[in-house]
Amino acid sequence: MIKRIEVRDVRYKLDSNAGSDAIHRDPVYSYAVTRLIDESGIIGNGFAFTLGKGNDLVCQAAQYYAEKLVGKDIEETMADFGALFRQLSDDQQFRWLGPHKGVVHLALASVTNACYDLWAKKRGLPLWKLLTTLSPEAIVNTLDFSYLEDELTKEQALALLHDEQPARNVRENILDRGYPGYDTSVGWFNYSDEKVRENCHKALASGFTAMKLKVGSADPERDIRRAHIVREVAGPEAKVMLDANQQWNLSQAMAICDQLKSMNPYWIEEPTHPDDVLAHKTLAEHMAPVKLALGEHVPNKVIFKNYLQAKAAAFIQVDAVRVGGVSEFITISLLCKKFGIPVVPHVGDMGQLHQHLVLFNHIAMGHEALFLEHIPHLQKHFVNPAIVENGVYKIPQEAGSSCDLIALKN
Repeated sequence: MIKRIEVRDVRYKLDSNAGSDAIHRDPVYSYAVTRLIDESGIIGNGFAFTLGKGNDLVCQAAQYYAEKLVGKDIEETMADFGALFRQLSDDQQFRWLGPHKGVVHLALASVTNACYDLWAKKRGLPLWKLLTTLSPEAIVNTLDFSYLEDELTKEQALALLHDEQPARNVRENILDRGYPGYDTSVGWFNYSDEKVRENCHKALASGFTAMKLKVGSADPERDIRRAHIVREVAGPEAKVMLDANQQWNLSQAMAICDQLKSMNPYWIEEPTHPDDVLAHKTLAEHMAPVKLALGEHVPNKVIFKNYLQAKAAAFIQVDAVRVGGVSEFITISLLCKKFGIPVVPHVGDMGQLHQHLVLFNHIAMGHEALFLEHIPHLQKHFVNPAIVENGVYKIPQEAGSSCDLIALKN
C-alpha cells in the first residue's frame, strides 16, 4: 500500500552550450519528480522533463494527482490503470488547463511513471521485463483508448498484441545484442563548426553509426554548411538527422529543406509548429523521399493520431516524460504499429526510462529496433545510469525503470 508521497523539483545546469537548439538557447534540464513510498519502504520514482522555468508548477500539479494514490495498493492500481489514468486526466478542473497537455499533463506523466516504477520494483523486475512478461490483457488494462476508437479500440489493441506473440522468441535476441543508439549531442546549436566536426569524430570512434545536428539558424547557409560537415565526417553510409526544433514557418521549411536535401538527411525533425498537422502533411509531400520526424512537443495521443491519419510523419518521437507517462506512450506505440510507423522516442529522460520501453515495443509489439536517442549530459546524476557501449544500449538489469536520482537517494 502507498503510505506517503513526495514531489521534488530537481534542476541541473548544463555546461558549455550543451542542450542548446534553435529555440531553447540556455536550457536547465529539470525534473518534476514524484516519489511513491509504500508500506515496506520501496520507493517508486517517476518524473516529467522541463527546461527549468515552470518546473515548480508541474510539481504542484503532480502533488495534486499523487495525493489521490495514498492508501492504494500498487498491484490493484495497475490491474486497471487505464481507468485511473482516464479519471485523472479528465479531472474536471485540471482538464480545463489542458485538456491533456501542458503543465497538468506533464504532472500526470510524473505520477504515472512513478506508478510503473513502483510496480516493477515490487515485483523485483526491470520495467522492460515486467512489461514483456505481462499478458496482452494485462497490458491493455493499463491503457486508456478514449478518443482513439475511430482508429484503435481496446479489442483491436488486444488482437494486435496477440498477433505478435508467435514471433516474440526471435525478437528477444535483442536482449543479447543490446539496443542500438544514436548520438544526439554531436551538434548542439551553440557549438562552433570546429566543435561539431570534433564531436562527429568522437561519435564514430564511440561506435555510433547515426547522429543528429541542430539546425534552424537565422542564416540558412550556416545550417547547410554544418550539415555538410557532419555528412563529410560521418561518411555516406551513416544516418544523419537534422533537427529544427520548430523554428521555421511552412514556407521557410519548404525552402530550407529543399537545400538540405543535398546532404541526404535520414530525417528532418520538428521543422515547424508541433500543433500544425496540415503544415507537416504539406511539407512531407513536398520533401519526399526525405522523411519527417516529430513528437518531442506533441503532448497527447489524439494529436499523434491526427499526424498518423494525415500521413504527416515517417518517424514518431513520443516521449514518456512529455505525454502522460508510460501508459500513454504504450498506447501511442500501439497506434503507430497499426499505421506501420516506427517509434523512435525523444529522450527527455536521458534514455533511462525509454531504454525499457523500446525493448517492450520491439519484443511485444513487433516495432523495428531502429535506434534510441542518446544524451549523456545527466548520466552522472542517476543511481543506475543507462550504459551505452560501442553505440549500443546495454540491457538494464536492476529492478524498476532506472529513474532513481542520486540527489534523492535515501
